[in-house]
Amino acid sequence: MSDSSPLPPVRLHPEAELARDALSTPLLARAARLARWAGEDTRVDAGGGLVEEQLPAAAAHLGLTGDEAAAHASEAWRVAVDTGLVEIADEEEGTVATGQDLALLSGSPQDVLGVWLTALETALADASVPDLDDLVDAMDDGGEVDFASLDWDPQAEQEFLDGVLGNLYLLTVSEDGPGDGPVPLPALAASMIVPSDMGEPTNDVLEQVSDAMMRLDDQFRVLEPVGIVEYQPVDEALMADTDEEPAAVVDETDVSRYGMVRLTPLGLYGLRSRLLEAGIPAPAVGDLADKGADALLDGTSTFPPSAAQAETEQWLDRREPLAAARELLTAARGSDPGAPLRRLRCQQALSLVGAVAEPALREVLDDAELGGLARVWLTERGFGDVPPPSQDMVFWLTVDTIAAQLAAEGNSEELQALVEGLAQQHGGFFAAAWRVDHPATADVLEAMGRLHPDKRVAKEARKAAFKARSQQGG
Repeated sequence: MSDSSPLPPVRLHPEAELARDALSTPLLARAARLARWAGEDTRVDAGGGLVEEQLPAAAAHLGLTGDEAAAHASEAWRVAVDTGLVEIADEEEGTVATGQDLALLSGSPQDVLGVWLTALETALADASVPDLDDLVDAMDDGGEVDFASLDWDPQAEQEFLDGVLGNLYLLTVSEDGPGDGPVPLPALAASMIVPSDMGEPTNDVLEQVSDAMMRLDDQFRVLEPVGIVEYQPVDEALMADTDEEPAAVVDETDVSRYGMVRLTPLGLYGLRSRLLEAGIPAPAVGDLADKGADALLDGTSTFPPSAAQAETEQWLDRREPLAAARELLTAARGSDPGAPLRRLRCQQALSLVGAVAEPALREVLDDAELGGLARVWLTERGFGDVPPPSQDMVFWLTVDTIAAQLAAEGNSEELQALVEGLAQQHGGFFAAAWRVDHPATADVLEAMGRLHPDKRVAKEARKAAFKARSQQGG
């Protein structure tokens, strides 16, 4: 993640469902089976790994076959030790005992997920380590690894993987991202290599992207068994010797051949937990459900529309509708810079409450900050006996609405269309608007001057902004 802008909120599955997913992941399930299999005759080496002669029995117990069976059994055992499912009873004798944390797998969803998060850290550490054959080749006579000969920086490799997973998380939770869909591996690799301001990538950059793809292909193969991702590996035909005849005709335009990866619901949970532990704010829909209306309106100010609605729906579900409407209106008051956007979020929240909120809206009809909002709400829902707004209230509400849109969307096309419409419908808009007693009047008029395509109208808006700022003593 290359910038410091707030992360969009993630929609997490219920913890009970995530815990079931965690228990069924191949890596944790195998670790638990080995922890229950271990007995008095089980022996480990100085590093806590199963001794080599016991690996075949461990693999057989897990039902593993093939060339990788022993390696997978060894990996599962290491996870069992790291997560506390197994404990080293006597280091000199190499004996083991059932770990206290094994009982957690039969505990609460939080207990299970805590064990799984530890297993995830083991898998992430393994994914950052070079191929075992390369490590063996790089060992000197004293058994030490010559990292220089490997061209491998452990810290840089971990930071690279963390960055990739961070970008995958951001893509997944973003409103305009793939959502539950997979991300092509080349796009993910390019997000780490290609500078954002680069037009056409150079051959050198493309080669770096290709190298990164191969690294990620190895890493995601390691991470898939812990349940953080679902991964479709790079087509091995792409890595075959170019002099060899292809076994079958392949579609060169099929991007999935270059690898596809998606975060699982469990993966979203795991990465969010790691982000929070690193001190990075990573909101989740539902975080504000038990907080006050002020926290809801301020908290959702940076949320994309659909996430803001989902958060508000959860907040409303826990409250009596009329009381909730009154609390929202109270929280929407204020003259601080964030107040216009709070009122916009309040208006959006009230649209979800329904007709039962009518008494709360009528109570604020004479309120200088909320009266215009209340009239709009009541009129849109067909309620009668709604007093017409004064001209001052209309202009105040207009400035407040544009200020909120600026805070929410910036200089968007929708806001530009709103500005053009206002200037066209009200010929004397700027002559009156600069007098509006709203803290954001000058800023709104300056924005209208930036946004309006007609130079004459834009100049009129800037003049009005100057008058407004002079009136406010700015």
